[in-house]
Amino acid sequence: MNPMIRLLLATALLWSWLGPATAEEVEASDMVRGGLMAIQMIDQGRAAELWDGATPATRNRVTRADFTSQVSRSRAPIGVPQMRTWVAVNRQVVADADAGIAGQYISIEYETRFTGKPDGTVRELVSFHLDQDRVWRFSGYVLK
Repeated sequence: MNPMIRLLLATALLWSWLGPATAEEVEASDMVRGGLMAIQMIDQGRAAELWDGATPATRNRVTRADFTSQVSRSRAPIGVPQMRTWVAVNRQVVADADAGIAGQYISIEYETRFTGKPDGTVRELVSFHLDQDRVWRFSGYVLK
């Protein structure tokens, strides 16, 4: 499938879950599903597409190449995910002079068992930011 069509489909799918909203209107279950979709894109080697739909602040902080490289380096040693369960949804308000960084964030934490870590689990944290246009967008992914 054409990469541009895949990007548009992925963006449309994320938009359907995380579309325009106020911070008060967002449902935790929608954010859990959106977070899972974002992590599954990483599972499928589509981190670059995820970066393409990220907040402008995220794209300004890290280049597309650096983001995909960092994700690949962090995921390679732990293997393929076998089981993933969400364990927490957190909301945070960040005050910052930069309007692109300031605002509402929601982070979803998943406990995941990977093939390369059979004796334990890894925490995955995916975050979204409510941008100035009132759309929730991907803002970060980290392994804990």
